[in-house]
Amino acid sequence: MPVKLTAPESSSLLPVRGIQLGFAEAHVRKPNRKDVLVMTLVEGSKVAGVFTLNQFCAAPVLLCKDHLEQSKSNQQGIRALLVNTGCANAGTGEDGLNRAKQTCDALGELLNLQANQILPFSTGVILEPLPADKVIAGLTAAIKNLKESNWLNAAEAIMTTDIVAKGTSRQIQLGGKLVTITGISKGSGMIHPNMATMLGYIATDASVSQSALESIIKYAVNKSFNCITVDGDTSTNDSLILMATNLAGNMEVTEASADFITLRDAMTDVAIELAQAIVRDGEGATKFMTVKIEGGRDEAECRKVAYAIAHSPLIKTAFFASDPNLGRILAAIGYAGVDSLDVSALKLYLGDVLVAENGGRALAYQEEQGSAVMKEAEILVRVDLARGNATCTVWTCDFSYDYVKINADYRS
Repeated sequence: MPVKLTAPESSSLLPVRGIQLGFAEAHVRKPNRKDVLVMTLVEGSKVAGVFTLNQFCAAPVLLCKDHLEQSKSNQQGIRALLVNTGCANAGTGEDGLNRAKQTCDALGELLNLQANQILPFSTGVILEPLPADKVIAGLTAAIKNLKESNWLNAAEAIMTTDIVAKGTSRQIQLGGKLVTITGISKGSGMIHPNMATMLGYIATDASVSQSALESIIKYAVNKSFNCITVDGDTSTNDSLILMATNLAGNMEVTEASADFITLRDAMTDVAIELAQAIVRDGEGATKFMTVKIEGGRDEAECRKVAYAIAHSPLIKTAFFASDPNLGRILAAIGYAGVDSLDVSALKLYLGDVLVAENGGRALAYQEEQGSAVMKEAEILVRVDLARGNATCTVWTCDFSYDYVKINADYRS
């Protein structure tokens, strides 16, 4: 079961003015499940996106990047998103690109939009052709049930190996106007920064300039989805989209506005909650671990140490077993690639327990203390490098027997 994570109540996911969502059971891979999602945006909406850095990125990622770039020059704007689960449409070459284009053409015809006003997304099995005919056949049903209140259904429609749907909302005041922010995400395995095997969609009705929205997404992703890892695998389809419909009635937020930080931080909070939900729902996860590195010379070396710890199968399996074999953490710190690291100066903590100092085991440390901390569902691993003032935080989970089972059986 996910670590202290349950699906949100439908009523807790607040409608965002100018966004409608519709879903369908198109049998893309399996029958009797929501697997196609359509989102429509009111004219004049702003959209920004960040995508996987995997060089083998999926056909829909290539098309999304192209359509977003065109939207900046042709002034038509992005007006709809189309998501399918069950097939990633990655590793499919020119044929995959053509199939993604077919789905955009079909949705554009139904919504009276140009194909380049639509962003396509896919998630699921890699190296298999997208059944475009099934996706297209489901579009009519998805459009028929378009509603502003369909956020939970939308979250369910983008799931793959996820156990629970992921979504959250916030409301803030900007210039005396009530602004709503709602987001959903999916992801469970193949999770690693830059980004993860995840899809994330965050919408607000705030009025925001395109430049400010681009700035917000870069900030938010580096504080959230680029701080999570389940298994160290960077997927081919990762996408995070921010949308602003400009209907809240506030003065347009720019990077120079007094309200910019308020909006940026609220949208970042939503992104962090969605990102942490992915880790809590990591395939087979039983522990949610926060890895905090302090005292680095810069953030880059802090991240090296954090990911060395968070990626280690030896560490992750030890946490699953609640086995305080904490020398594995010291080993990971040592091979993280930090130049001239003074191992005698650093300190390692498990929760509030000092485990290691002066280059070895802390004199007061007892294994029973470590075992007690490791039995908890949420665990903090903290390392003080004693080299400077930089910090970073990464969230990860343990490896259980179920991780192997889920991934071994994924295509069956």
